Amino acid sequence: MADEWSGHVAAEYRYFSETALTAEQHDSYLSVATQSEWFHDWDGGRQSFTFVPFYRYDQHDDERTHADIRELTWLKAAADWELRIGVRKVFWGVTESQHLVDIINQTDLVENIDGEDKLGQPMVNLALIRDWGTLDLFVLPYFRERTFPGEQGRLRTVPVVNTDNALYQSDKEEKHIDYALRWQRSMGEWDAGLSHFYGTSRDPQFIPGPLLTPFYELIHQTGLDVQATFDAWLWKLEAIRRRGPDETYTAATWGLEYTFYGVMESAADICLVLEYLYDERGQQASTPFQDDVMVGLRFTLNDEASSEALIGVIDDLDSDAQMLNVEASRRFGNNWKLNLEARWFNNIPVTDPLYSFSNDDYIQLELAYYF
Repeated sequence: MADEWSGHVAAEYRYFSETALTAEQHDSYLSVATQSEWFHDWDGGRQSFTFVPFYRYDQHDDERTHADIRELTWLKAAADWELRIGVRKVFWGVTESQHLVDIINQTDLVENIDGEDKLGQPMVNLALIRDWGTLDLFVLPYFRERTFPGEQGRLRTVPVVNTDNALYQSDKEEKHIDYALRWQRSMGEWDAGLSHFYGTSRDPQFIPGPLLTPFYELIHQTGLDVQATFDAWLWKLEAIRRRGPDETYTAATWGLEYTFYGVMESAADICLVLEYLYDERGQQASTPFQDDVMVGLRFTLNDEASSEALIGVIDDLDSDAQMLNVEASRRFGNNWKLNLEARWFNNIPVTDPLYSFSNDDYIQLELAYYF
């Protein structure tokens, strides 16, 4: 039997170098956040309970000031099956630039536009562990609406999204029961996953007006993710086939990584990342990534401070719009970590879904204390 507490407290500062598109927005934002985890196990480790609460307070944006339960899960494990009941975060995907197949959890968009932060999802998850792979079965009894920045927030749409009056295709609204399954298996150098989801789309459509009204459709989505490792090479693919009430389409991201180990006889590694983002809807796609190339460099110093950085640019092959991203981090001592994040938007046309961010170039510093 064990009880473990861990977590972090962080202060974050964002500075925007250009004047916002609307007068309500600000040039700088200060916020503080905390996330902790309590873990308890018993029954010889075959049962456990995990609780992960999260909270952020933002200086200007009332919508970014929010709390969430990232996890609140009971686990029962046996030799060939595992049962999880509660609130969880589940990640699917292998590519760097976007995660098409990752559909279980809703995006916590007020945290970051990269889609990496997720809201906790209520679920029942049964995993069957067999020689032919692991089959995960999901029942998702409650839907979480996407979070969006408020009127004073930046990196938001213009006009702002009306989060108080979301619309649904299902007359059961957020109480529609969703279902998903995923098979995954490792076979030598290959790791593969095949999934299917039926339920309320995590990606809303928007009804235009003085405010944008989110509309959540019912969809079927079949996903495939594959990763192959050959020495310094890493080959990756994510592909989906999605069917909604008005359209059916295919989207995919594929690419490679190549790592140069021990650069200049040091402990540092440099990884080259190249990916292509495709959506067959072309200019009618609701995503900005329908015919784009992502090129990036990942630097890992492999030092005691775990210093690392990722520099990447996504270039739209149709419009020449560009988004440059920089992420870097370094530990200080045993408890402190400094994170740097920066984004620049260049040559964004009015018709691009990213146009609302065209004046939102920013640099962000976060100092976190881990306990």
